[in-house]
Amino acid sequence: MIKINKTIEVVRSSSALLNSLTLVSAKAVTALLQQHYARVSMTDVSTPADLAALVARNPDLVFLGVKFVPTDVELGMNDPHKVWVAEYLSDNGIANTGSNQYAHELELDKSLAKQRVYAAGLATSPFYVAKYDVVQYKSDMVLQFPLFVKPTNRGGGAGIDARSVVNTRTELAAKVQSISSIYQADSLVEQYLSGREFSVAILKKEDKPGYAVMPLELIAPMNEDGARILSAQVKCDDTERVVEVTDIVLRAKVTKLAMSVFTALGARDYGRIDIRLDSKGIPQFLEANLIPSLIAGYGSFPKACMLNLGLAYEPMILRIVRLGLMRQGNRGQDAPELDSVGGVLQAV
Repeated sequence: MIKINKTIEVVRSSSALLNSLTLVSAKAVTALLQQHYARVSMTDVSTPADLAALVARNPDLVFLGVKFVPTDVELGMNDPHKVWVAEYLSDNGIANTGSNQYAHELELDKSLAKQRVYAAGLATSPFYVAKYDVVQYKSDMVLQFPLFVKPTNRGGGAGIDARSVVNTRTELAAKVQSISSIYQADSLVEQYLSGREFSVAILKKEDKPGYAVMPLELIAPMNEDGARILSAQVKCDDTERVVEVTDIVLRAKVTKLAMSVFTALGARDYGRIDIRLDSKGIPQFLEANLIPSLIAGYGSFPKACMLNLGLAYEPMILRIVRLGLMRQGNRGQDAPELDSVGGVLQAV
């Protein structure tokens, strides 16, 4: 087979905290692309120097698996001067897969994403942010138990377990303290949604305008408290059941919310939007993942593509790459820098 004369670098980090693309995902993507493109390699980008070296090599496309690199390694995710990879590449005329800095900043902080969604008039459960290392007993708290607590800036179910659903102030304080201690992160405290959970894969079409919006229902095993929670362990073990959404009315509501959220966050090309029903059956935005897991047969994004479109792993990855290559040479044409959304510490 004659390979396409392009240079592609699949970028991830040696730091687990910086990675959005796991090593397994990165290896799978690299191996697949090596069958189709002339020069494909996997690159470690963990510092601004690594990023500068990447730009100096001037690849045709970067398959993005890292959203940012810190200028201070010790601060890591908390570095206020972090360098956003997509923006840096765009400024240097190098195309990347997926979204830009604007969307990545929102996605990285779940409270910012929820506030943006709320400001756009879309449904998301009321919430506030419990700041890192600050004990918060809100005597005037308007939210009612049960509540759900998770880190504001972690993905893959990190920090989510049976203790994420809290029913008392004592349980709330304990979970917030646990997240503060283990992850050095703020906690997102939101009204618990008791209904069914959905993961919606979104992938831009190539042959015509628009996106394919592909929902799945995810049914986690019931835990000892009788709740179905997509915890880090459940996601790692891949033990949740995946069910096609056949109810026409429900499917329409879930897909409409997912696409509206994707647009509100400024996302592009592909990503995943997670949604859960409230006690009245109304879909509510949970969180976004704009660099979802890309392992064949694992994770909801590839499964959604297969179940909804019959789109197998190989053509799915190749489409993501082609969408990125369409922006090749577009220097500095990403969305404007994220402005303030305000009010993230208040229940909404």
